[in-house]
Amino acid sequence: MAVYTQLSDADLAALLGEYELGPATSCKGIAEGVENSNYLLRTPAGQFILTLFEKRVREEDLPFFMQIMARLAERGVPAPQPIATKAGALFTHAKNRPAAIISFLEGVWPRSPDIGHCAAIGETLARMHVALEGFELERENTLSLDGWERLIAPRLAQAEYLRPGLARLIERDVAETRAAWPGGLPRGPIHADLFPDNALFLGDRLTGVIDFYFACTDFLAYDLAVCLNAWCFAQEREYDIARGAAMIAAYETIRPLAEAEREALPTLCRGAALRFFATRLTDWGDTPAGALVKPKDPLEYADKLAFHRSAKGAADYGA
Repeated sequence: MAVYTQLSDADLAALLGEYELGPATSCKGIAEGVENSNYLLRTPAGQFILTLFEKRVREEDLPFFMQIMARLAERGVPAPQPIATKAGALFTHAKNRPAAIISFLEGVWPRSPDIGHCAAIGETLARMHVALEGFELERENTLSLDGWERLIAPRLAQAEYLRPGLARLIERDVAETRAAWPGGLPRGPIHADLFPDNALFLGDRLTGVIDFYFACTDFLAYDLAVCLNAWCFAQEREYDIARGAAMIAAYETIRPLAEAEREALPTLCRGAALRFFATRLTDWGDTPAGALVKPKDPLEYADKLAFHRSAKGAADYGA
């Protein structure tokens, strides 16, 4: 989350005129994240998150995102509920950008994830995958193999500047991951970006999964690989097999992995690390001056890739 587009009082009043929420009593920008402009909105009807979609989010993808959240919320998964306009639409427009209002979920994201957090995420991820079985809409994962290469290739010199020798290693990662990429694994809608700052907890209880704006149709096990990257490395960027084992075991209490998914896990984890290295490298150079956001360090994922290069099988991840 971040703020790239500022709303005036008149802009906000016009937007809220499309809803049955009453006038704004407060509207404060949220500075975390890197993708969209987000505000914490209060009206007489309660608290909400107002999002203006920027950068990589295409308007034609919004029905996919909104209907996924609505379905999960209806089936008891702790996801935000999109708020419909008076006309029944799940999104509208403000400042020439698509805009949506969703329910506010209580909780804070864990700054130092532990084994309990990882187990909760594993179980909830599997519940999401099961709840979305039969979901009719599809969206291509535009940040899969071809997407990483499009982002990385013109920025190899920047990678080399950040760390001498890194460009060659990343080129090797891309080539080897493409050659090993699996086919025929179970597919469906996935979150694709379930990082600690997209999960809310009250104590040890998971109260919300948010920010579905990279959701797409892809391998279900790839979603797990994203989470292993995001949650299961220690502060020194070394993989914590205890966290990984807890996450995978909790996932499998709801949806057991197929043997082919287990075998593909090292490749999927390496690919997920490449995906986040690619977008962080892009944001490092492209974040506009004055935005209320600090781009995330791409070298974190360069370090994680070093672990994935050495992994021999699923057991290295705790499976």
